[in-house]
Amino acid sequence: MKVEDLNKCAGSTDWNVLYWVLGTILMPVALPLALFNIWQRFRAQKYRNQLPGKVVLITGASSGVGEALAHVFYSAGCKVILAARRTLELERVKKDLLALDLEPAYPPTVLGLDLAELNTIPDFVTRVLGVYNQVDILINNGGISVRADVASTAVDVDLKIMVVNYFGSVALTKALLPSMLKRKSGHICFISSVQGKFAIPQRAAYSASKHAMQAFADSLRSEVASKNINVSTVSPGYVRTQLSLNALTGTGKSYGKMDDSTAKGMSPDKLAERILKCILRNEPDILVSDVQAKVAYYLRHLCPSLFFWIMAKRALKLEKAEKKTG
Repeated sequence: MKVEDLNKCAGSTDWNVLYWVLGTILMPVALPLALFNIWQRFRAQKYRNQLPGKVVLITGASSGVGEALAHVFYSAGCKVILAARRTLELERVKKDLLALDLEPAYPPTVLGLDLAELNTIPDFVTRVLGVYNQVDILINNGGISVRADVASTAVDVDLKIMVVNYFGSVALTKALLPSMLKRKSGHICFISSVQGKFAIPQRAAYSASKHAMQAFADSLRSEVASKNINVSTVSPGYVRTQLSLNALTGTGKSYGKMDDSTAKGMSPDKLAERILKCILRNEPDILVSDVQAKVAYYLRHLCPSLFFWIMAKRALKLEKAEKKTG
């Protein structure tokens, strides 16, 4: 045997030892994770087969993520109820769904809803339950954003953001919850934001409303877990919608601009598919974002001092940019 052959054997032995060590250490972790993933996929497929005929109520369904969700659940054979302030846009979405010409399919239902009018929500739920007598999946998606620093934001704007984004969804959930409890069945999904996990400059009111939504969902989840009602919170990063165009300024006027970060965000269709998967898998809380937002999330909790320093620099940069354009 040549020396080169001995070296090859030695090298091979080293690799075998390395593989054995890695396998011994990682297998106890990797195998359960793989089995759990397979189980989740099986469960999701099983529930997907049960989706046709499910009643799904989607708020904020007139555009953006809500419109994309309408397409995803309608294509899955669900009975979708579309809710938003702009009923003409809802009719457009309904027309687009019917044009898909799916078989079998249930004609979408359009209902006007203003989340800022809290006193009208109980009557709205009565109308909703009058359509199919139940709601299997509630998706709290409606909301508005803000583009202003704390000092220049009127309290009325803070109130409006909180009412629409938080209290509106809370009121709707509370009005619909008794029917789910009676049937011992249902799934409530809150579309939050990564800014419900950590706050950034010039989004104080918006972030506060999403933090409140996160806390409400976490408490609700624990309370209804034993009653066969599931609660999911979805926290996406920037999504390519009209959210920034429809955002409010500190005085309550329309912001009317498309942010670069929003324009470069993920597509609402991609997010809608991920939300469907979240519901099918009964995932309690998911973060759907790019790497940058995920790093910020972990920094906020693991190294808060560094996170705060970065946010202070970002606030200063935004302030300088505003002075130049102003």
